[in-house]
Amino acid sequence: MLELLLELIFQVCGELLVELGLRSLAQPFQRQPNVWVAALGYLLLGGLVGAVSVWLFPGHFTREGWPRLLNLVVTPVLAGGAMTLIGLWRARRGEPLLRIDRFACGYLFALAVAVVRFNFAG
Repeated sequence: MLELLLELIFQVCGELLVELGLRSLAQPFQRQPNVWVAALGYLLLGGLVGAVSVWLFPGHFTREGWPRLLNLVVTPVLAGGAMTLIGLWRARRGEPLLRIDRFACGYLFALAVAVVRFNFAG
């Protein structure tokens, strides 16, 4: 169970770092990108973060077998939910939202991280 929590924390922290970078890059642009282009972008960014994470942490955080599969299925859902809660918090404060502040994009990002780690971590 601790391993799943570590994976979740790792993926949410990765999403928050990407969000921080996107916020700084998005300021000059007012127009929202196409939702399909944004989804593809979050998948690619998640894959990139997953690849960097395998480089930094080459071993799995979870044990072999069902914990690893559970991580692949559950952790992206929890990370998407966490990003939704962060988006709601930002909305209540009157801050502008990015697409990653919504469940689907947060989920796609975390799923890409989890798939890369599942396949390539040792």
